[in-house]
Amino acid sequence: MQFKINRFWTVVITLLVVYGLVRWGIPAVSRQITGLPFPLSVPGTLKFFYMTLTVIALFLFVTYSDENLNEFLAPIKRFLRGEFGKPIRAVVLSILPLIIGWQIYSITAPAVELPSSLRIQHPSSNFPKKFETLKNPLANPTDADIEAFIADAKIGQVAWIPQLQADIEFWQEENPDAHPLSAVATAPMLAFLDRLQNGNPDQESAKAALLEQRLFQGRALYAMNCRPCHGDSVAGDGPMADGFKLRPINFTDNGTIETIVEGYTFWRVTNGGPGLPTEATPWDSAMPQWKLNLTEEQRWLIILAEYDLAQKTPRIPESH
Repeated sequence: MQFKINRFWTVVITLLVVYGLVRWGIPAVSRQITGLPFPLSVPGTLKFFYMTLTVIALFLFVTYSDENLNEFLAPIKRFLRGEFGKPIRAVVLSILPLIIGWQIYSITAPAVELPSSLRIQHPSSNFPKKFETLKNPLANPTDADIEAFIADAKIGQVAWIPQLQADIEFWQEENPDAHPLSAVATAPMLAFLDRLQNGNPDQESAKAALLEQRLFQGRALYAMNCRPCHGDSVAGDGPMADGFKLRPINFTDNGTIETIVEGYTFWRVTNGGPGLPTEATPWDSAMPQWKLNLTEEQRWLIILAEYDLAQKTPRIPESH
């Protein structure tokens, strides 16, 4: 015996399914597609569009024929006549206006909120002038740096930051025949190692490989020190982000690290929250003073990685 759903319940189920897909399905699928540690939310306007189109489509479906319309209206007429029970009808007809009224009230009633405090995005009254034109010394290796890198690569004695040394040594034990730089398995690095093996490493490929090694170390330092707050995606969504009154900065936002010079970024990372001027209050940053735990080179490595992970470039200092 074939099971058939009444047109009325078909409409109700369809509305619930579409809303569920838009409200929870799309964010869940987006997380799988993008690989990000958080779902992409659907804006309220887009939900409204989807549901409006669904209602229009269902209206056309129901009114397509008198048979469909009568089948859709039949349960409603039976309910209004009290065939499902007069107490049930009384309860539903009492609750329904209250729900609609509450929704309208929630939308139109003014909310009582504390006055908003504007955040000073880049407090800088005590920003040292000497940092204004400072650039990341690791972003553009010198010829001497490149020559030293090639020489070290030829003998397999490449320098690593102390925080990575044990991991690199463990990796080498697992891969005794591989060059130490193979741990950085990126295309520019592999291209350089191929040229190195053939005895013809050039300046251009060596420079690209050196930058890849520096980025590799910067990402590692970022993961060790910055990821808990700023997150894997550098969007300020790390596992500890919700624990702060002021959420960590979202570096992928166009209004953050892309609007400041590298010298300011270095100054902020160096001095953390305690080094901010008074205009930063009440938006006090919880960032530590990394100058107490990281060397200058390590701080520059992190900054190099942050800009790369966020796919941003620092602002060019103004010429005076």
